Amino acid sequence: MSEHPGPLMARTAVAVFRLNGQFLRVADDLAGPAGLTAAWWQVLGAVLDEPLPVAGIARSMGITRQSVQRIADLLVERGLAEYRPNPAHSRAKLLAPTLDGIAAVERVVPAQRVFAERLADRLGPEELRNALAAVERLSDALEALDAE
Repeated sequence: MSEHPGPLMARTAVAVFRLNGQFLRVADDLAGPAGLTAAWWQVLGAVLDEPLPVAGIARSMGITRQSVQRIADLLVERGLAEYRPNPAHSRAKLLAPTLDGIAAVERVVPAQRVFAERLADRLGPEELRNALAAVERLSDALEALDAE
C-alpha cells in the first residue's frame, strides 16, 4: 500500500524549508564579501534585466510585497538601487539597480560559480537537473492549486 499523501506533503515541506535555510546561509556567505545580504542579492537579481514594481518582484519571489518593500527601501537608501517612474502605474514605482548595485552583484558571481561547480560535482549534473525539474514541478503544482 502506498504512503498517504498527508505525511509525504509534510515531509516535503520540512525538506523544502530546510533547503531554503541552507540556500539562504550559502547566499549570505557568497553575498557578504560584496556588501550584500542574501535578501538584497535576491531583490537586486530580480531587477537586473528590467526594472520592476515591488509587487512584481514579490510575486516572482513568492514572498510578501511588504518584505520586498523593506529591502527595496534599504537598497535605495544605500545607493544600490533607485526608484523610477512607472508609465503603467503612477503610484507603483519601478525598482532598478544602480551602477553600484550591478557592481555588487557582479562581485558575487565568481564565488557563486565556484560554489555551483562544487555542488554539481557533489550531485552530478544529471541529478542537479532532476532536482531543479522536481522543484519547478512542485512549485507549478502549488501555484495551480492556489489559483483554483
